[in-house]
Amino acid sequence: MNNKFHGMAVACGLMLAASVVQAQTSIKIGVTRYDTHAKTSGISGIGVPAGADATVGDATTMIFVLGHALTPNIGVELVLGVPPKIKSRAAGTVAFLGEVLEAKNVAPTLLVNYHFGQPGDAWRPYAGVGINYTRFTGVKSPLAEHVEMSDSVGPTAQAGIDYYFSKEWGAFASVAAVKVKSDLVAQGSTVLKTTIDFRPIVYSAGISYRF
Repeated sequence: MNNKFHGMAVACGLMLAASVVQAQTSIKIGVTRYDTHAKTSGISGIGVPAGADATVGDATTMIFVLGHALTPNIGVELVLGVPPKIKSRAAGTVAFLGEVLEAKNVAPTLLVNYHFGQPGDAWRPYAGVGINYTRFTGVKSPLAEHVEMSDSVGPTAQAGIDYYFSKEWGAFASVAAVKVKSDLVAQGSTVLKTTIDFRPIVYSAGISYRF
């Protein structure tokens, strides 16, 4: 019985060691294009004319990704980035006001990816789903002394490809769709309200290192 138990323990230890060897951690650094595709519910408030609206601009920033392989085909990623500056311009009946809002968004995203092929392959396409948390900071407007934008939690989906030109070094490209919604309240001479429905498409590319 003891020998059998000892044999099972050795086998489990070897399996655990094999899984540790297979597991890999990777770091990616690249450039991200953040196309907001945003729409608002219109701007409401006392004295605000009907048809008042705003458009939200796009942004480009740096991306940092920490990944870890759970199995040869399944891995997790934590995506971070330098908070991009998002600007908004008045539209509709108040288009003459020009730029009306500026904010930065901090948006960590956790993803679970399925990697096609085998760990030794040079090309490895992948697809994944996850969750995004977005917090808006540095929010300001020339129309109001105090502006707040609510935080957002929403789903994320992505597809991409890794190319490894050596055992450690590689390159990647990906595209992700994110759902972000924020309620904005601006308090000045009057109170302005709107809901911004961001549906950004995020394009990323860069280099990777795995160890």
